[in-house]
Amino acid sequence: MSAQEYRHIVRIVGNDIRGEKKMVIGLTQIKGIGFNFATAILDILKIKPNSNIGNLTDENVQAIEKLILNPIASNVPIWFINRRKDIETGTDLHLLTSDIPFTLRNDIERERVAVSWRGYRHLSGLKVRGQRTRTSGRRGGAVGVAKGGLASPVKKGGAGAPAAAPAAAPAAKPEEKKK
Repeated sequence: MSAQEYRHIVRIVGNDIRGEKKMVIGLTQIKGIGFNFATAILDILKIKPNSNIGNLTDENVQAIEKLILNPIASNVPIWFINRRKDIETGTDLHLLTSDIPFTLRNDIERERVAVSWRGYRHLSGLKVRGQRTRTSGRRGGAVGVAKGGLASPVKKGGAGAPAAAPAAAPAAKPEEKKK
């Protein structure tokens, strides 16, 4: 193997992947591709999953990109697709990179506008899929409970010692100096 065949950075679907990574791990660095989907891609293309990604040829990179961008045409099982029966188009899609959070935000906004129960739950920041909320999923501090130190006992003849006297009025209390 000559130094010209090995690439230190391989660009696949707009993501730079270091050449020393193994094939499966390198493909999972692309957002939208998990371990099982990466393994399926490499099985379909007959590429060794334990070889370094820097050893890929240009033809292999183009074949991987083609399969990632259109997995349905390449006979990838339909349950690997991450967006089945899209609401807007009705087709099966596989979302990658920045399309995933964009589509998620649009879905949540559509539910809010439709004033659905899920939209209300998203709006309130509560659990959406029917989970219990009585004991789990608590975030933030307790509401209405004041945490503090020990309660100081009340002295006879006075209302109790103040926690911190204001700095501006030390001479305003001459009675305390006499005691």
